[in-house]
Amino acid sequence: DALDRNESCGGHFREEYATEEGEAKRDDDNYAYVAAWEYMGENQPERLNKEELVFENVKLTQRSYK
Repeated sequence: DALDRNESCGGHFREEYATEEGEAKRDDDNYAYVAAWEYMGENQPERLNKEELVFENVKLTQRSYK
């Protein structure tokens, strides 16, 4: 899942998805979900299961560690 993401998030920092200041640049519009891969059996492709995250009391914002 991390290799397919076009963002930096948490422990998955990718230099090509960073702000000008070098901070992680998230893509919350496309990746606000929890993911788990499911083994479907021998010679079968794995299935990516996604659970969308819903935030009622907080707003998603870019983090700054400065």
